[in-house]
Amino acid sequence: MAEVNNWQLGRTMQYPYPENRPRRQIAWVFDTNKCIACQTCTIACKSTWTWGSGQEYMLWNNVETKPFGFFPVGWDVELMNVLGPAKWTGGKLESQTIFEGLPAGERVKGWLPAEEDWASPNIGEDEPVGVAQQGSYIPSMPHNEMWFSYLARICNHCTYPGCVAACPRQAIYKRPEDGIVLVDQSRCRGYQECAQGCPYKKVMFNNNTRTSEKCIACFPKIEQGLQPQCVTSCIGRIRIAGFISPPGQVNPQNPIDYLVKVKKVALPLYPQAGTEPNVYYIPPMHAGRDYLHQMFGPGSDEAIKTYQNTKNDPELLGLMMLFGSTERIMHRFRVEGETAIGMDENGAELVRVPVREPSWVRTYFDEVRGAYNHNIT
Repeated sequence: MAEVNNWQLGRTMQYPYPENRPRRQIAWVFDTNKCIACQTCTIACKSTWTWGSGQEYMLWNNVETKPFGFFPVGWDVELMNVLGPAKWTGGKLESQTIFEGLPAGERVKGWLPAEEDWASPNIGEDEPVGVAQQGSYIPSMPHNEMWFSYLARICNHCTYPGCVAACPRQAIYKRPEDGIVLVDQSRCRGYQECAQGCPYKKVMFNNNTRTSEKCIACFPKIEQGLQPQCVTSCIGRIRIAGFISPPGQVNPQNPIDYLVKVKKVALPLYPQAGTEPNVYYIPPMHAGRDYLHQMFGPGSDEAIKTYQNTKNDPELLGLMMLFGSTERIMHRFRVEGETAIGMDENGAELVRVPVREPSWVRTYFDEVRGAYNHNIT
């Protein structure tokens, strides 16, 4: 085992291969507070990539309801069973990752879902935790009495992928040009060690071809400077994709860096697994705090406070308004007065949007037309 740096854990950790970061790393930010679980992203991904034979059950992108929804069934419950409760001191993980404290001969702590675990992608949908008493209302957040939230998931294209570590044939690799994790179908022999090793269960097995398959981050679009299908199809505009700077480097004009490293409003999913995932989430502000501490780590409380103050932060608000505003990858952004501007890698303008949408209140009775008006939002 090599000793590698995992900045999300605040320490080094063990991993089967030496640290070898790509020249640049693709990353995403998802705002869970805006997700309505319409599944448009799921269908966009499904109709683009997994419509073939043996892929019928596959959802490389899925949206599940937390805390009782999972695809496959119980994936994060099993992860907690493997890891135990995460123990943090400040921003440093004290407990072990999936690569540490292993029995002799093992490379990753993991488990393999049963076939029937993939059969219920909508289990637990819109099912809340807790009980609201008759006549009660929700005066404040978090909603401790009753709550649920939506979690959109794709492959995290991790810096230290569990699937890469687990594969005995090195059939899964991380592209040096953009950090996308792919399966080499010519080398895969269907052992499913990758599916067992991935803590997020985003590697799936094709029973017809007898090989593993997974989200490819829409790399043909990435190569053209375009954001993936799941991002551009999102009608809630909850997603943005771009490139994150290496550890120790921060570019405040980079949208991903600004959200993850400057404002720290977007956090990795189950960072205690140790894979350094590259999909970041703005936590749901109404969900139970103890639950969020396990899911997103010790920074979840501050992330929610920052998010709730967005209306008073013109730069953060401007960037949030740029979500879903262009198909192209935004490498830079700036806010000028009441306008947010997104730019490409060369600084050329891609899009500009108002920071605040104007509100128009019409008179109740229009004397010119002799008609009553109704204001709608």
